Amino acid sequence: MIRTSTARRVGAALAFTVAALAALPASAQAAPAVPTQLNAADMILLNGVRTAGLWEIPAGQMAAQKGSSAKVRQVGQMIAEQHVRLDELVVDAANKLGATIPSTPTTQQQGWLTEMQNNKSVQFDQIFVTRLRAAHGKIFPIIGAVRAGTRNPVVRELADQANTFVTNHMKMLESTGLVQYERLPPPALPPAEDISAMGIAAANAGVAPPVSPAVLWTVLIGTAGIAAVAIARIRRNRS
Repeated sequence: MIRTSTARRVGAALAFTVAALAALPASAQAAPAVPTQLNAADMILLNGVRTAGLWEIPAGQMAAQKGSSAKVRQVGQMIAEQHVRLDELVVDAANKLGATIPSTPTTQQQGWLTEMQNNKSVQFDQIFVTRLRAAHGKIFPIIGAVRAGTRNPVVRELADQANTFVTNHMKMLESTGLVQYERLPPPALPPAEDISAMGIAAANAGVAPPVSPAVLWTVLIGTAGIAAVAIARIRRNRS
């Protein structure tokens, strides 16, 4: 009876050890898959960056020719040239992803270009700076939101690139001294974070903390030790 009971304990301990050892590599090596599919937010970024270039390149070129001040002409030229580069980047990203992006500006953007064509001198300067600064301000938070949540590495890289261009363009436009800050739309802030106990519980629901490999090895070593002691007892009883 003693031998049978001991043998059972040894068998159970060994079975547990084998099962734990089999599970350990999976726990250590498992990593979430990185999906490559595009979601709606990814496409908003691709389309937004593309259409921005389609109207801001001609707008910048127009400013380089029609601007009443050297500063506006300089800013227009730089924005046009940099949007050519950004447009190349977004087209390259779309080709890698097999995504279809616009080939013409939106109706609203075409209207802005017509508005610029119909004005000159200081009126043109003000319209140019106002329209472009407002447009950059709208896409700026979109870039950040997509960058924070996209699962796609190509979109993530494009967001990083676009963020640099847009930030520089806003600074350029502001350097003209023509930005009317009091007329800019208020920033679109995300909803306040729910830090209540219920909110935290909901956020953490279903999320189990990872098991430390050190803890697993401690359990395995202890189990192996128990098994070794039990086997030694069996051998002594048999002898």
